[in-house]
Amino acid sequence: MAIIANAVYVDGHRVTEPATLEETYEQVRRLHGMAWIGLYCPDPAELQSVADEFGFHQLAVDDTLSAHQRPKLEHYDDVLFTVLRSASYRDDLERVEFGEVHIYSGKDFVVTVRQSETPDLGAVRRRMESSPELLKLGCEAVLYAILDQVVDEYQPVIAGLQGDIDEIEDQVFNGDPEVSRRIYELLREVVKFMRAAQPLPAMLVELRAWYEKKGTALELQRNLRDVADHVERVVDMANGFKVLLINLIGINGTLVAQRQNDETQHLSELSLRQNEEVKRISGWAAILFAPTLVGTIYGMNFTHMPELHWKVGYPYALVLMLLVSLCLWVVFKKKGWL
Repeated sequence: MAIIANAVYVDGHRVTEPATLEETYEQVRRLHGMAWIGLYCPDPAELQSVADEFGFHQLAVDDTLSAHQRPKLEHYDDVLFTVLRSASYRDDLERVEFGEVHIYSGKDFVVTVRQSETPDLGAVRRRMESSPELLKLGCEAVLYAILDQVVDEYQPVIAGLQGDIDEIEDQVFNGDPEVSRRIYELLREVVKFMRAAQPLPAMLVELRAWYEKKGTALELQRNLRDVADHVERVVDMANGFKVLLINLIGINGTLVAQRQNDETQHLSELSLRQNEEVKRISGWAAILFAPTLVGTIYGMNFTHMPELHWKVGYPYALVLMLLVSLCLWVVFKKKGWL
């Protein structure tokens, strides 16, 4: 069912809940009240019926039917067309989920068209019905209340993003290798949230000028300024999150490079130590190889080896092995191998 709320108000009080849109049109004219109609994903015929009755511009109707609009505020004669993007935060997925509501407001009507479950317009209606003095101010008060609800729903998003950024900072300085991906993904969510919230300050400035032009009650104008202050803080914090995450990307890259340099230096030092060990082993192997070579040659005992019959052959071989080993030791010592 596209019509999820349909009531007529007189002097801030609900006086009737028509069963059909046609009854709503008739009773608004008869009672000189205000219609507040809530639609959820209406089909073109239902939306066109409301548009024909209250004089919506066709461009605004086309925007609503196509949906997926950016936040904006447009004037079509005496009809104000407002698009808002609500937001909620899924902390388990670290993802911002968005809703969309289109609001048509005029002299004696407010029509809201939602494309998702959020924002909670039921809460707005209950709040307004509990404050007849505020609701008596008409469509301007309802539009203010919807804006206030959307901005209030931004606060948990800011808190969720802040909590995850705090966790990311700890991960960065603890050297978590998975943190880079998390930073990029959260930065993407922050940017999407900024697209939803950033147009609101300019929209509220324009809306306040509209209210002043129409001579709207001063109390309502003050309430609208309060919403503007809240949304300014939200936008400033979102901008701060974006800058902080971008800085964390740079810091994380620096820390990763530093850790890689430290690892490279450690490997280089290890390689140098290994080279020194190899030099020592090679030097001692060469020193031991020289006597082994002499002993091996004369250990072959061939017939025609004149040195085998020398009386000084044995001491000569020993002295030769000792001299060769000593010479090699001196050479390797000078080169720093030993």
